[in-house]
Amino acid sequence: MEIFNQFLQSTGFVNLTLGNAVMIFIGIVFITLAIVKDYEPLLLVPIGMGIVVGNIPPVEGMPLGVYDEGSVLSYIYFGVKQGVFPPLIFLGIGAMTDFSTMLSNPKLVLLGAAAQFGVFLTLLGALYLGFTPQQSGAIGIIGGADGPTAIFLSAKLAPELLGAISIAAYSYMALVPVIQPPIMRLLTTSDERKIRMQSTRDVTKREKIIFPIVAFLICALLAPGAIVLIGMLFFGNLLKESCVTDRLAQSARTSMIDIVTILLGFSVGASTQAQTFLKGESLLIFALGATAFGVATACGVLFAKLMNLFLHHKINPLIGAAGVSAVPDSARVAQMVGLEEGTDNHLLMHAMAPNVAGVLGSAVAAGVLWSVL
Repeated sequence: MEIFNQFLQSTGFVNLTLGNAVMIFIGIVFITLAIVKDYEPLLLVPIGMGIVVGNIPPVEGMPLGVYDEGSVLSYIYFGVKQGVFPPLIFLGIGAMTDFSTMLSNPKLVLLGAAAQFGVFLTLLGALYLGFTPQQSGAIGIIGGADGPTAIFLSAKLAPELLGAISIAAYSYMALVPVIQPPIMRLLTTSDERKIRMQSTRDVTKREKIIFPIVAFLICALLAPGAIVLIGMLFFGNLLKESCVTDRLAQSARTSMIDIVTILLGFSVGASTQAQTFLKGESLLIFALGATAFGVATACGVLFAKLMNLFLHHKINPLIGAAGVSAVPDSARVAQMVGLEEGTDNHLLMHAMAPNVAGVLGSAVAAGVLWSVL
C-alpha cells in the first residue's frame, strides 16, 4: 500500500492545479483552431501541443520542464532563450522571398515603414502602464506581427516576459484573417477598395542579386542591432537569387525552416507553465499586443490614403494593411477583402511589396530598440 501511495504522489493528477488545467485547455484550443479553422497550423499545432506538454506537473527531483537545468526541453529551449532559432527562421524566409514586386514599385516600401508606428506607440503605452523601458520595447515589437523578431528582441531585453510575448506575437499572427478585415473596411470606402493597381515592371536578374547585398549594408549601418536577423534574411535571399546555390536555398526554405519551426513552436509553448505564465502582466501584454497589431494595421491603411493625395496613379489602401510583417497572411487578407469589391481586383502580388518591407521594418525596429535600450 505504501508503494501504491508513493506512486499516486508521483502522478500529475495530484499536483495538477487549476492554472495548469486552464493552460492545457488553451493549448487544445490552439490545436483546434489550427485544424478546424486552418489558422496558421504550422505554428499553432506545435505551440498548442507544447502548452499541453509544458503544463503537466513534473515529478519532484526529476528535471523535465524547460526551466529545469539538464532537462531535454531546456536544451531545446536554449535556441529560443539565446536567440538562435529566429535568425535561422529568417534565413529560410529569405530563401522563400521574392522582392521583385517591391523593387518594381519602391514607393510601396513606405507602407511597410508606416506599419511600424504601431511598435513605437505600443512602447509608449507599455511605459505608461509601468513596464520598464526594456520590457516596453520587447512588448512593442509585437506590433510588427513577426514572431521570430519578437522572440529575438524579448530574449535580449526582457527574458522574463519571453513566454507571454512569444505566445501573443504568434497568436495575433495566426488571427490575421480575423483581426485585420474589420479595421480595413472601417478605414476605407467602397470606392477606395475598388482601386485597381497598375501592373509592375519586370525586374532584372542583376537587380535581384545586387539588392540583398546593398539593402543589407544600408540596414546594418542604420541599425547594427539588426545585423543577425537582416544578415540571415538577405543571405537566404542571395542563395535563392544567385541561381548557383539552388541546393542550399532549397534546404533553407524547406527542411531547415520546418525543423526550426517545430522546435521553436513546441519549446515556446512548453515555456508557458501556469506558475510562470498566468500573471496579470501576461494579460496586459496580450492587451497591448492586440492594440499594437490594430494600430499597425490602421497606420498602414491610413498612410496609403495619405500617399494617394500626392500620387497620380492611386494605390489601393487595402495593401497598406500588409505592411505588418505576417508573411504572407496579411497580403492574402488584402487580396480577400479586395475581391469582395470585384472578382478581378487582384491585390496579392502588390500587397507582397509592403509585406516583405514590413519584415525588414520590424527587424530594423528591433535592432534600433536593442541598440537604444
